Amino acid sequence: MGISSIGIGSGIDVESLISKMTALEQQPLTGLIKKAAAIQSQVSVVGQIKSQVSALAAAADKLALAGSWTGVTVGSSNSSAVTGTATAGTAPTSFSMNVQQLAQAQSTSSTAVAAGTALGTGSLSIAIGTWNYAAVPPAFTPGTAAAVNVTIGVGEDNLSTIATKINAANAGVTATVLQDVSGQRLLVRSNATGEAAGFQIKTTGAAGLASLAFDPSAGATGMAANAYQKGLNMQATINSIAVSSANNQLAGTIPGVTLQVATTTTSPVTVTVANDTASMQKNVQDFVASYNALNQTLMDATKYDAASKTAGPLQGDSIIVGLQNALRSLLGSSSVGSTFSRLADVGLNVQRGGIMTIDSTKLSAAMQDPTNLQKFFNANNSNAQTNGFGLKVSGFLNGLLAADGSLSNETTSLQTSLKKNSKDQDAINTRVAQLDKRLRQQYTALDTKMAGLTALNSYITQQVTQWNK
Repeated sequence: MGISSIGIGSGIDVESLISKMTALEQQPLTGLIKKAAAIQSQVSVVGQIKSQVSALAAAADKLALAGSWTGVTVGSSNSSAVTGTATAGTAPTSFSMNVQQLAQAQSTSSTAVAAGTALGTGSLSIAIGTWNYAAVPPAFTPGTAAAVNVTIGVGEDNLSTIATKINAANAGVTATVLQDVSGQRLLVRSNATGEAAGFQIKTTGAAGLASLAFDPSAGATGMAANAYQKGLNMQATINSIAVSSANNQLAGTIPGVTLQVATTTTSPVTVTVANDTASMQKNVQDFVASYNALNQTLMDATKYDAASKTAGPLQGDSIIVGLQNALRSLLGSSSVGSTFSRLADVGLNVQRGGIMTIDSTKLSAAMQDPTNLQKFFNANNSNAQTNGFGLKVSGFLNGLLAADGSLSNETTSLQTSLKKNSKDQDAINTRVAQLDKRLRQQYTALDTKMAGLTALNSYITQQVTQWNK
């Protein structure tokens, strides 16, 4: 009969013995698991540091851009009437503006006819140009584009098909059919506003087509006999000087400034072009916030808490401690090429513990001199030590993140340690499994041997008993 449980044959508590021996062999595993957790924590913190270094580098890059310091804003005392934009670098200025007239597109309409009425065969000649309504009769001066002819078919074209043909001709006008209580009317409107975008329509052929003519120089006939809107330029004054535009926009009248007019005014509108200090301030605040976030992470990672007797995950790490010291040293250095040389000159102060604060009064004063503030951050002296602070900080941080940079090397080193730790754990687990297997084989053999001896002992005892009888 086979042995059903190891140790029965020998009478030894083999399971307990094997458990204690394998536990003893596993003891180094506890230290490796604890070390792996510590390394994993370090990997996580280094990853966070790299992310924050990247964010700070991006903020420094923005400070190094010339465009970050040349932005301007256009303000209006009546934004419902006048708004504006300005190109970067436009000189600050201020002026008053009055709008007497908005630009209008010429438009007119025909006399009503019954829906579907055919107006006969012939053609429309549509020309774009300028009407002089002060002349008697009004005089039309064609523009540079040639007149466009629209052919009207025999007995087949009504106002709807005529409107379609006009629109297909690309003559500079748009035609629409209006249905009212009197019937259908043809509405014609210039595609552009302004005096030079007026139109003249002459007709040839059937008498019915004459109702679609627009030619005030020939008298109040056709569509010229009905109410119509003249093509008008926008008329305004800037500091009492007359200005005009074919549309409701003035571009380049003030160098670098584009003004958009929405309505006429009854009182002067003050327009102010100023440096975009809000964007400048935000860029500086973003830089400070990014630096403080990184600084706090570095402090937490390298500190020792005496009360709890616990160390940060990277306390004593030469690369991280070196980064912390180098960054603080960099921010305490000076730059060349501007009237400002240190961060404190523009209101950025590094306090005890590395925290950076903003002196709003100093920063506001510095922003009144955007040219030198720009140079302070982006002056390129071809010297990493004296370049503007934006270039200097960006260059230093991007070097850390490079493939051969110290932070990349730190990550590689930690990952290597983590892989070695994992292999060491695997090796111990393999030894423990082998020990367990070997012990079980040995004690199984012992059980078999002891079982045989026990059976022999019983047989001999029986024989001795028989002999004694």
